[in-house]
Amino acid sequence: MVTPAPAAELPSPSAGPVSAAESQTDVLIVGGGVCGTALLFELSRYTDLGHLTLVERYDQLAQVNSKASSNSQTIHCGDIETNYTLEKALKVKRTAEMIERYAALLSEPERNRCVFRTPKMVLAVGEPECGALRQRFELFSPHFPAMELLEKEQIAEWEPHVARLDGERPDSPLRQEALVAIGIRRAATAVDYEALAESFVAQAQAALAGSERQLDLWLGCRVEAIRPETAADGSTTFLVELRAHRTGAANLPGDPNAKAPPRRIRARHVVVSAGAHSLLMAQQLGFGLEYSCLPVAGSFYFTPDLLRGKVYTVQNDKLPFAAIHGDPDVRSPGQTRFGPTALLLPLLERYRPASFFEFLKVLRLDFSVLLVLWQLFRIADIRNYILKNLLFEVPWLRRRLFLADARKIVPGLQLADLRFAEGFGGVRPQLIHKGEKRLILGEARIAAMAGLAFNVTPSPGGTCCLGNAVTDLEAIVERLGCGFDRQRLEQELYGATSPAP
Repeated sequence: MVTPAPAAELPSPSAGPVSAAESQTDVLIVGGGVCGTALLFELSRYTDLGHLTLVERYDQLAQVNSKASSNSQTIHCGDIETNYTLEKALKVKRTAEMIERYAALLSEPERNRCVFRTPKMVLAVGEPECGALRQRFELFSPHFPAMELLEKEQIAEWEPHVARLDGERPDSPLRQEALVAIGIRRAATAVDYEALAESFVAQAQAALAGSERQLDLWLGCRVEAIRPETAADGSTTFLVELRAHRTGAANLPGDPNAKAPPRRIRARHVVVSAGAHSLLMAQQLGFGLEYSCLPVAGSFYFTPDLLRGKVYTVQNDKLPFAAIHGDPDVRSPGQTRFGPTALLLPLLERYRPASFFEFLKVLRLDFSVLLVLWQLFRIADIRNYILKNLLFEVPWLRRRLFLADARKIVPGLQLADLRFAEGFGGVRPQLIHKGEKRLILGEARIAAMAGLAFNVTPSPGGTCCLGNAVTDLEAIVERLGCGFDRQRLEQELYGATSPAP
């Protein structure tokens, strides 16, 4: 049961007169991607907060990096990602498993729309990679018992097109190179993060249905400003100004109860989970100035249906970018998607040219940023990789250049089989810490002040959405003093067993 909330230290959102242009809420979440909606779900299901609000500037949820066409649709568990240390893999594994446990709460049709179970493997090609992968199996397999070490013949059974020169013919000769793979026979491997975000909101609405608690979902609304305001008693609230791009909706698009959004929302606690725009908004308030943003765009290519599951390749330790992989696309049946490439792109959103000017604001170019860029480009592997990925964007060249990389996975792939995935791919906001003069790999949380946090979550942010949300949830519970059913959360999302009676 949710324990009763003690008297709140901050003003109740329902106390006092409220103008038609202003509403009040306990927690305001900015960003309707998979990370923001995960927090909305957890606050709705596991706390007793009376009023929750989510603001998203697009007319639909999950239209930027969480959009199904903008990411690799992967649950990163740490088992086949060879750039993860064991320590990081175990940490990611715990939060990745939360998605599968969440999916178990859904009806079967909804679960099958969000999470997909297929085989997966990481493929080593050549003796050096094979030796390293065998060592990795010895180290990781005690912690990942579903792992199997696959020799060339076993790889051919799992993925004929990977191990044979002609995967269409079972009698086709095996590849000549040394091959070995770590495979997981059947697991939750792929996620439609767009559908998952929609599911989080639906479950949040279901958790509040029939109660006096309220959830407002404002789509098509842009946050113009966030202003902390301190009352005479020392309590702090946040006045958030909105600008509507259209008539807002109290629920998902098509809701018959759609109404105009407020111009201002006064919130007791604000969490911004808006990708690279989180950094932009933080810096507009004077926070996170120690960071610069280096956007990395990823492109993909489609082929006919060649793979039964995900096939990753061994990561080059000298490259801070994801190695190429191939997998069935969850929204494009009968097609295999290969990628991503990695292109340094001066945009915060891949297909929104106006975001160039937003990029200039978060770049904050100075000597520290130039030094980090120099450190990257002075490494031959990185320099050559970046230059090659630039050529991947040249229309006539790109298919021919990418074909050589894709043949590491499918040796019989032909140029005619390969086509550029127009409109696919997103932008990953890689951060540079200017003070430490280094590139940050992974997500960052800017705890600006009590009651205000900004989350910048590149890959594997989608995988860790529920785990990262718990961090924000616990900060909210501690600050607002609301009820929190921790036992239920740990049982449902972490798989904790109930204590003996």
